[in-house]
Amino acid sequence: MPDPLNLGYLVPQFPGQTHIFFWREIADLERLGAVPHLLSTRPPPPGLVSHDWSDAAIARTTYLGRPTPGHALTGLLRAPWSDILRERQGGEFLKDVLICLPAARALIQNCRARGIGHVHAHSCGRAALICALARLMGGPSYSLTLHGALSDYGPGQGFKWRHASFATIITHRLMAEMRDVLGPDLPADVMVQPMGVDTEDFKRDTPYLPPAPGAPLRLFSCGRLHRVKGHQDLLSALRLLLDRGIDVQLDIAGEDDAGGTGYRAELQAHLEALGLGAHARLLGAISGAEVRRHLLAADVFVLASWHEPLGVAYMEAMACGVPTIGTDAGGVRELIDPGESGLLVSPKSPQVLAEAIATLADDPALCARLSEAGRARVVQDFRSSQGAETLIAGANRAMARGGVV
Repeated sequence: MPDPLNLGYLVPQFPGQTHIFFWREIADLERLGAVPHLLSTRPPPPGLVSHDWSDAAIARTTYLGRPTPGHALTGLLRAPWSDILRERQGGEFLKDVLICLPAARALIQNCRARGIGHVHAHSCGRAALICALARLMGGPSYSLTLHGALSDYGPGQGFKWRHASFATIITHRLMAEMRDVLGPDLPADVMVQPMGVDTEDFKRDTPYLPPAPGAPLRLFSCGRLHRVKGHQDLLSALRLLLDRGIDVQLDIAGEDDAGGTGYRAELQAHLEALGLGAHARLLGAISGAEVRRHLLAADVFVLASWHEPLGVAYMEAMACGVPTIGTDAGGVRELIDPGESGLLVSPKSPQVLAEAIATLADDPALCARLSEAGRARVVQDFRSSQGAETLIAGANRAMARGGVV
């Protein structure tokens, strides 16, 4: 029997409020016989530690962002300066390199100590740079995943991708953009692999029941509190619905990137200025179990993102058979077929969003059809186990080609 695959699994600031996908994938990797070793750059702020599995994840994770002086010095001395300077990326790239070199040295030592032959970075930011630097300093092969617009992940992308053994990109739209932007710097082994959800965990125990006539329409939204998630537009749409005499109740789960001291205050002020205190609540960061409970209690799920690469929150709602309204932004159309498995509206359009919500409030048959079709769509193409299978196969191919330098 072959030895199990020792796989490094690197996620920045793990476990964050949106990281339930990674925890599921880790469980799938273990179920498939791999041994994932959890790695991260640094822990998340305390206000973002919300999951019932967070403590277990933190206990299992090695944080590379706390280098020893020895790592810092050795990183500088052994850095692949010829490759770095050849990039001609300027000051921001060199700054990132200096920040990442000690972590890259720590990564090499951790991998050698644990027999880790390959590391997957679920990021194209500094985590990917750590892997690329480690590789060029004699460390393991690595791969990376693009989860969103490349412009969000900092400089030196050619450097990060060129040295990777393989890569996954979550949508076909992003794949096309990457071929235009990076071209020959893409690894030969690159594929579209969307994120996914555990469809056995996110499912209904009883059939979905459309909203009863005259009862308040229960809306649920889930996403970090950031302007680009469009929660402010959803609140504005709520006000429009109430002004039309449509009774709605909204819960929004998620926290801002500062653990509650940032954008949340602005969003709460918007909520109060609209007079929605009796109709909308900001729940903060809640556990995956609480997200599932709110989904199963909701009549409709809404996320009004200005831009969304794909959207695990949409997947969770659809897997639970909740009629889902999203925005036609980013790669969401690769998940939601408009009018078939959910509804799509243009972003930044509270009026259009209010009309879509009102349509579902008035059409229980449409709600029932979207409930069934939405779950079928996720079960067919967006199961979390597919990502784990891809990582295992890719890591084995990389190591067969000579993973460790």
